[in-house]
Amino acid sequence: MEERTDPDDPAAVASPDTGLVRIRKALGYSVAGLVAAWRVEASFRLEALAGFVLIPLACFLPVSLLEHALLIASVLMVMVVELLNSSIESAIDRISLERHELSKRAKDTGSAAVLLALLVALVLWAAIVGGWLVNLS
Repeated sequence: MEERTDPDDPAAVASPDTGLVRIRKALGYSVAGLVAAWRVEASFRLEALAGFVLIPLACFLPVSLLEHALLIASVLMVMVVELLNSSIESAIDRISLERHELSKRAKDTGSAAVLLALLVALVLWAAIVGGWLVNLS
């Protein structure tokens, strides 16, 4: 459905869910999602705790700005993929707790995505921090 935005059209009344109201609501939904993930998902808690350590560490390493960004982004990427994986698992469980090949495949591929995100982070941290440690000697 096309949104009406003509200011001369009396039917084009702005929805109360636009602008700052929409941003505030979206932020509230995002915070609720983070809180729910923290409460329910042990994997997310572990990755968030690792982030609480690794992100400040990345900020203090004597590396380039781009390397700081890559280190931080890799940690955040793992958390993002974990949230998406948790969303997939919740949706599958909401549909049915019955074992089904397609449900298993969806959950397994979500888990594989988390594994790949972790590998990307590991490679970046090993390359950047490893390179910095080699240059120390």
